[in-house]
Amino acid sequence: MAERPQADAAFTALLDRYEQPLIGYAARITGDAHRARDVVQETLLKFVSDGAPRDPDRAAAWLFKVCRNAALSVRRKEKRVQPLTLDIADRQLAGDASPLADVERGDETARVLALVADLPERQQEVVRLRFHAGLSYRQIAEVLDITTNNVGVMLHHALTRLRRQLCEPEEIPNASPGSLS
Repeated sequence: MAERPQADAAFTALLDRYEQPLIGYAARITGDAHRARDVVQETLLKFVSDGAPRDPDRAAAWLFKVCRNAALSVRRKEKRVQPLTLDIADRQLAGDASPLADVERGDETARVLALVADLPERQQEVVRLRFHAGLSYRQIAEVLDITTNNVGVMLHHALTRLRRQLCEPEEIPNASPGSLS
């Protein structure tokens, strides 16, 4: 009986750490925050009932992998292919649809999100798992069923491309010489 409270505390700590990142991750895949919450709830039920790994490092990869598969399944069932930006997902999760809040987030954030959205889909996923969910290379490899070296290469290429694009000056439409009067 003494083992039960310790297991509950471990699960609570895991839930506190990963619930919101899982919801955000699922929302990006499904395109809907409410469906994302359902996917995460289903994932957590599987975690409790299927005897998922209790080691926190392995548990995180397991949670994201199961969540990813469930979210992809929901997306396939509903044939939803509309990509969801980080900004929209954050607004849906926060219940904040105010245009003023969008402006306050800043132009630079919008530019970074647009650049991330232009990355190939697998690179986007690696970037989000690494920086939004905070997973390690090994955990990302487990989630996506690829090698850790492949994770590193994909992340390197994505970040190199993002850095290069962020350092480029934004294009400003040319003003005609007569329009300056």
